[in-house]
Amino acid sequence: MVIRSMFGLGIAAIWIGSAVAQGVPPSYQADPTVYKVIFEDQNFRVIAATWKKGSTDKPHSHPLPFVAYALDDCTIRVHNPDGTTRELKNQAGVANTGPITVSHTAENVSASDCRALLIERK
Repeated sequence: MVIRSMFGLGIAAIWIGSAVAQGVPPSYQADPTVYKVIFEDQNFRVIAATWKKGSTDKPHSHPLPFVAYALDDCTIRVHNPDGTTRELKNQAGVANTGPITVSHTAENVSASDCRALLIERK
């Protein structure tokens, strides 16, 4: 049962990864003005993200699950391709997980810049 579930999750990840590869590029490739790779090896990638006050980044994906570590208190409004939005209230010093995401944009709706580190396990 566990093996079958893990196999199904693996197939789903491959299918989602294929959709991402054919669609929207990952964050650091889609918008290098916001996302900069600051460390990478065979196991991990660390991306520094800085959204300027009032800015919206370019459409991008997250082909791998990740951990986001907030460096500032700020609010990011996520815009999904279907027109829905959600707000993420980042709190400096707090880490959260992020799922594989095929496409979205992120808008800084705070009164100041918003910074975070994104850590992906390859």
